[in-house]
Amino acid sequence: MNDRNERQRRRTTQSATIRDVAALAGVSPMTVSRVINRETTVKEETRALVEAAITELNYAPNPAARSLAGSAPFRIGLLYDNPSTGYLSEFLVGALDESSRTGAQVVIEKCAEPELAGATLTRLLKTGVDGLILPAPLCESAQVLAEVKAAGAAAVAVAPGKASADMATIRIDNEAAAFELAEHLLGLGHKRFGIIKGHPNQTVSQQRLDGFLAALKVAGISDENVRIEQGYFTYRSGLEAAERLLGEDDRPTAIFAGNDDMAAATAGVAHRMGLDVPEDVSIVGFDDTSIAANIWPALTTVHQPIAAMARAAVDLVLEEIRRQRGKTGEPRQLMHPHTLIVRDSTGPAPEG
Repeated sequence: MNDRNERQRRRTTQSATIRDVAALAGVSPMTVSRVINRETTVKEETRALVEAAITELNYAPNPAARSLAGSAPFRIGLLYDNPSTGYLSEFLVGALDESSRTGAQVVIEKCAEPELAGATLTRLLKTGVDGLILPAPLCESAQVLAEVKAAGAAAVAVAPGKASADMATIRIDNEAAAFELAEHLLGLGHKRFGIIKGHPNQTVSQQRLDGFLAALKVAGISDENVRIEQGYFTYRSGLEAAERLLGEDDRPTAIFAGNDDMAAATAGVAHRMGLDVPEDVSIVGFDDTSIAANIWPALTTVHQPIAAMARAAVDLVLEEIRRQRGKTGEPRQLMHPHTLIVRDSTGPAPEG
């Protein structure tokens, strides 16, 4: 029996081992272990070979075996406070999937009240976590960031508005994404716009607004043809803002909501008012959470790879733990790609 057939037989009869991965990648088991543990001494081409072998063999490290070998799994604290259930659901699934693959343990803590964020973080740190994942908006909370710095904890900020000299970050280009959304609507002939801004406690809210307005300025759209309402990334705030935007005679023909929850609420208000989406008004959102594809009509939106960013956050916080312990290098800043997803909620501007 040749080596490939032997590998196929092993895959179908038992779980793959670290030696199987090493044999397929053509490296030593120690090198596989270094890749799994995200050590920075492994060459990128070697890392790619090992990761490809892990995927092909569907290999998952055994936390119990690692503990017996004297390497207890890392504990990662995940502190969250996001009003969008769609965003949060995708984020948690991504983080838990990757923690299972790496053998890390994730301790999830909800921050029920923004003003209690510091106390919640302190309680989480006292459980003995090795590192922290901070999704928006907590990754921009001055109180939380001060607590992290004081504790000297390894941490990763997910979806902050900008890079950080003190903390590893994972984000997308919000301004560029919103610019593309505006270009899409302009290409459909729209000239009157409504905008529902996101929560003012997040830098990305202003970035998305700035990107959208920049595209309108390039196209020569005057300020008189743009109405801006405040939202808070919640469905309820989207309802209230949409009622104001659509309740006037000279209503906008296109509305950009700062996330999918607010965009879905806008579609609901339009239907209640007897307006057709998109014949009377086009609506776009942001994030591409599950609600975007599951409402009628499905939302045109920006796909922010939330689950992929969460998976990357687990890997990056493990890297940060080792980097801090080794006192080497600088925190990494990762920029993930976004994608414009065109669905049925946008169409040509109505005449007149």
